[in-house]
Amino acid sequence: MRNPAYSRYIRRTIVLALAYVAAVAGVSAIVPDGAAPSSFNIALAVVPGLAVLGFIWAMGRLLVELDDEYLRMLEVRKFIVATGVALAVASVWGLLEMMVEVPRLPVFFVFPLWCAGLAVGQIYNRLTLGEGSGCP
Repeated sequence: MRNPAYSRYIRRTIVLALAYVAAVAGVSAIVPDGAAPSSFNIALAVVPGLAVLGFIWAMGRLLVELDDEYLRMLEVRKFIVATGVALAVASVWGLLEMMVEVPRLPVFFVFPLWCAGLAVGQIYNRLTLGEGSGCP
């Protein structure tokens, strides 16, 4: 049986993902590329970031709501691996941008990169702890 904390987490993240996609699409439709930094444009540009803050809150809630220390440890391991992936890619790419001609990587992509790192952390947990690692 799945831990109820995971079910709540999944529900929260689905709602936040839908809100994030809607906010990015909506703001992109309203604010043109290269718009002047007016108060209105800045306020709109921050709206999708609220969904990102919601994701971070949902992950923190998951850690609080998990009553099993082993499952909590697995999630923390995933978070650490994801952080390492995001920091490594952002740092190496940033150095490349400084020293050679490569396309710029907007800071906007750091959080999606971190989320992709969660998948790497999940795989790491499975490889090092086996299929019975308790991850959803």
